[in-house]
Amino acid sequence: MTLREMAEIWGAAPPAPEIAEQEPQGFSIDSRTLRRGDLFFAIRGRVRDGHAFVREALEKGACAAVVSELPPDVPAERVIRVPDTLWALQELARVVRQRWGRTVIGITGSSGKTMTKELVARLLEAGGYRVIKTIGNYNNAYGLPLSLLGLIAEGASPEAFHFAVLEMGMSAPGEIAHLATIARPTIGVVTTVSAVHLEFFPSVEAIAEAKAELVDALPDDGLAILNADNPLVARMRERRPIAVRTFGIEHAADVRARDIRALGLEGMRFTLQMPSGEVDVRTPLLGRHQVMNILAAAAVADACGVSLSVIREALATITPYARRGEIVRFPQGFVVIDDSYNSNPRSLLEMVRTLREIEEARRRLVVAGEMLELGERAAAFHRECGQEIARLGMDVLIGVRGLARELVEGARAAGMDTAFFVETPEEAGRWLSTHVREGDVILVKGSRAVGMERVIEELRRAFAS
Repeated sequence: MTLREMAEIWGAAPPAPEIAEQEPQGFSIDSRTLRRGDLFFAIRGRVRDGHAFVREALEKGACAAVVSELPPDVPAERVIRVPDTLWALQELARVVRQRWGRTVIGITGSSGKTMTKELVARLLEAGGYRVIKTIGNYNNAYGLPLSLLGLIAEGASPEAFHFAVLEMGMSAPGEIAHLATIARPTIGVVTTVSAVHLEFFPSVEAIAEAKAELVDALPDDGLAILNADNPLVARMRERRPIAVRTFGIEHAADVRARDIRALGLEGMRFTLQMPSGEVDVRTPLLGRHQVMNILAAAAVADACGVSLSVIREALATITPYARRGEIVRFPQGFVVIDDSYNSNPRSLLEMVRTLREIEEARRRLVVAGEMLELGERAAAFHRECGQEIARLGMDVLIGVRGLARELVEGARAAGMDTAFFVETPEEAGRWLSTHVREGDVILVKGSRAVGMERVIEELRRAFAS
């Protein structure tokens, strides 16, 4: 699609004739990561105004810029002026998706979105389909349209793609409904609803209502794939008279896992039951929560025509993604489970239970950062998690930053005298570097803003050969 055609979509004047017929190689809202040939959208954010970086973007090789006002010292012939640049980004993505016309799989939930997205994409690709998927965790009003525009980036032909797999995040009511007007999902997956984003919602039930906007947005011939083990998700099937497939472990479901066995640091093994049959699955992913992500992805893949044998073979070769249960082995004989990408009470305790099942661990250490966006009960959630960590028999707990102090207090109140608090991830890493032993298995987890990956960076520095 040329710049002229995009300008027509926006009802705007095209740029200079010598560049109007160019097709952007990509799309960017960040001048720091912009590549030559990208179209730059000057978005006004809460902290920065992209208009201040238009000149830099053009100097770095942007083919043009989309602006709502002409910045000083920027040639008018290199820009397309629109009333609102975020609207322009979203409208372009909406039109591209509408013209493409194939299946969009939308995925939302309090946790598991990114891993389920990656699993769905992997299974569909194993089935011979070409897939476009959310870039990283670009799941908001900026990231989702940028991901969809991959259909026309780098000279791609939209017809070459069979499916789009898109995360849909939110921090307020109405956000998923808005994203759905852009992506128009035909399959919707809700992974789970739990105590996340309570800073922005009055209750978990209110979070469920916001997540259910994905089910509400599906077409009449759409398919909802719902977690049967989560009551707030399971009842979403009552909202619409559309096709539903369920997945779960504890409750009856269309796609189910039984005979789940932990294989230590080697992963999990279980029997996968599908409408089309059952098969023994072995996967390198750790934990029952990953089994739930697999079930959701398998339900999607089966609905899209991927055979059970292909699903089984693909799951055997999937490896954990960076900072999401990634296994880091140190030559000194200890292991770190890097789950530092994000955290909430549910996912923290799921990973602690996973750690407890690793029989080869001589000691089990938990390094847990503060969990954010938990609202008025944030301190109580941290204390309760600390108490449960102690009850699960962990050998050491290190709480990092802010309310992680309550984690430590909760663990100590439950009788765990090897629970400590530090202010920074670096401090935690330095403590570990002088106390870690051969045979230890260390779980590192915390909210994204805490930067818990720095614990592992500190360990790498300490044990660099």
